[in-house]
Amino acid sequence: MTQASRPTPAAPGPGRRGVVGGLFGLTAAALAAPVLTACGGGPSADPKTVTLGSNGADATPKSAYAALTKAFGEQSGLKVKTNTVDHDTFQKSITSYLQGTPDDVFTWFAGYRMQYFAKKGLAAPVDEVWEKIGDGFGEATKQLSRGEDGKYYFVPLYNYPWAVFYRKSLFAERGYEVPRSWDEFIALAKRMRRDGLSPVASGYGGGDSWSVLGAFDYLNLRANGYDFHMSLLRGETSWTNKRTARVLDLWRELTPHYQKSGGGRSWQDAAQSLLDKKSGMAVIGLFLGQQVTDEKIRADLDFFAFPEIDPAHGQDAVEAPTDGFMLSRKPKNQDGAKKFLAYLGGASAEETYMGVDPSNLAVHQDADTSSYSALQKKSAELIASAKHISQFADRDSDPGFISTVVLPGLTEWLGHPDDGTATLKKIESQRSRFFTA
Repeated sequence: MTQASRPTPAAPGPGRRGVVGGLFGLTAAALAAPVLTACGGGPSADPKTVTLGSNGADATPKSAYAALTKAFGEQSGLKVKTNTVDHDTFQKSITSYLQGTPDDVFTWFAGYRMQYFAKKGLAAPVDEVWEKIGDGFGEATKQLSRGEDGKYYFVPLYNYPWAVFYRKSLFAERGYEVPRSWDEFIALAKRMRRDGLSPVASGYGGGDSWSVLGAFDYLNLRANGYDFHMSLLRGETSWTNKRTARVLDLWRELTPHYQKSGGGRSWQDAAQSLLDKKSGMAVIGLFLGQQVTDEKIRADLDFFAFPEIDPAHGQDAVEAPTDGFMLSRKPKNQDGAKKFLAYLGGASAEETYMGVDPSNLAVHQDADTSSYSALQKKSAELIASAKHISQFADRDSDPGFISTVVLPGLTEWLGHPDDGTATLKKIESQRSRFFTA
């Protein structure tokens, strides 16, 4: 998503992954989650120390979080002890981690994913913190930070859009034009193939299966609209619905233009093929920029909104996941943790983070954005122009349903795309296990 800023599904509750994993031929060993444990705590935890569980293991986010904790320490006199775990391990182990003795504060995601753990009682409300930081955020961000009970459980740090990225110089050299409609998009992909390019970069091997959800989400949002998309992900609509089948029909039209052997490639390798001009486009998030060290290449990156499919929906929805922090249910240093969260919810914290990691966007209304690159400015404009903002499938749905049913089904289907009937039936057969009245 770097791993700190891209979405990855969390594991379901104990006992569930073995039940549904077999549906798509996954073994218990393949689904076993690595252990995420707290780095501090205990009854006699140091009152001068706050512990942070972080999924920012890649170099850029790790440095950005280090800058945050250093600045907070200098300001508060408290020390932050960070427990950094790779993103995939963090997500797979999150439920057992929160049920044990987690760190005081932990990185997580806004919206449904936050609400899921708040509802389970695995996080503590932070209304006191929001009394201090609330004036800095708009209503949409506030909604993403509240649980179903109306209390605040989340402190946002940044967001970032998903779109179709490309290199401006490649489009100029080849005479390509940015497509607005689905037909124009497919026509451009065919032209790129004739020109010897992989039209759409693809990498969903290993722990990167989450990356296929970007295309699925946009296809559904564009073909069926935001309301249907959310209804499907929340378990309110059958996956064998004709409108869902239409999504796989559209996707099957695009798959011949995917970079070959995507299931054996990481998202980083796929992104690199775009940077190297071996692939023409990539459906990916702004975090793509974390792959770039050459400023000339960074300046050459651009994107366009995922093309329109049905004029009734146009391009009115944007995927813009929001990342931030939550408070564990029984923090060992509650006062220190709330002070830390209040700092993290301030404009200066966002500016500090973005100063190290420019591949994300500040969400605090008072954050200084004067140093934004052209790509960041365009990204902010895309999000601001959206009528609807989704958080990504693995954040807008039950995490267990996505990680053990939907993702295995869709990645298996991508290996041999057909009309999707069997795949959708398998997914639908498990829906009631995760969504009950």
